[in-house]
Amino acid sequence: MPIYVVGHTNPDSDSICGAISLAYLKTQLGQPCMPARQGEISPETRFILEKFGVEAPALKTEYADEEVYIVDHSDLAQSPKDIKQATILGIVDHHKLGDLTTDTPLECWIRPVGCSNTIIKQMYDYHNVEIPKDIAGIMLCAILSDTVIFKSPTCTREDTKAVKELAKIVGLEDPRALGMEMFIVKSAVKGTSPRELIMRDFKDFNMSGSMVGIGQLEVVDLSVFDEMKEALFAELEVMKNEANRHSIMLLLTDIITEGSQLLCLSDAPEKVEHAFNTTLESRQAWLPKVLSRKKQVVPFLEKVFAS
Repeated sequence: MPIYVVGHTNPDSDSICGAISLAYLKTQLGQPCMPARQGEISPETRFILEKFGVEAPALKTEYADEEVYIVDHSDLAQSPKDIKQATILGIVDHHKLGDLTTDTPLECWIRPVGCSNTIIKQMYDYHNVEIPKDIAGIMLCAILSDTVIFKSPTCTREDTKAVKELAKIVGLEDPRALGMEMFIVKSAVKGTSPRELIMRDFKDFNMSGSMVGIGQLEVVDLSVFDEMKEALFAELEVMKNEANRHSIMLLLTDIITEGSQLLCLSDAPEKVEHAFNTTLESRQAWLPKVLSRKKQVVPFLEKVFAS
């Protein structure tokens, strides 16, 4: 029976590339693993995999009685629904410690860096395992994506160091240029339904008993959403009601001007306003310099919801 490596629901590039890179590492260490994914692959991730000729992980949403490694999360809300019936062998993550628990000891690599693939790179170094060119390429792209080409406040020296070393393996002289290619792909939203856009990078969080859903779309020009706001709000309303969420939000992040337009539907909008020291006008607010959901959004909301 294979061991699976899987990231969070609605997987982003870090989750997909991390599942692939960690599965390869564990296999080289004598523990055969298979990468898996819980959801559809985003256009950006597809671009990354195709660029380096890497096959996408198989879709797998049930893990009862399986052995698994968890990548890029440690929250029940983002895990497979039957994860409590699985045996978790390890967690590799760069977020806050979530509410996953285990019955047996496990391997944990949880570090405050900008991307899970940075940690996986450190694991390769620790075990002295050579990284193939294609794996190095997708790891590099995942770090560029998660750190918003080093602009995110979550970016650390460890992230930039990892990209520099991975770029040498790939033979890439200008990682930033590749990063811009990726974000241009991300910015192509025409012909995509509002639900698909919101779900590209969407996570649910249990905040003191209230379910809060937060999506994020990172683009190079916010004008691509000018004619889509009404449709996005309508879909957010549907998603809020169908899952009984207390609040649902969508961050439209401009990586060039470095800020996010917040679209918000909430049973208590005053909590959201307090969290960001702002005023919602027509259920929107501009959040200057906000690029990171993990560091600049979730902690502030959790503090308000806990009070």
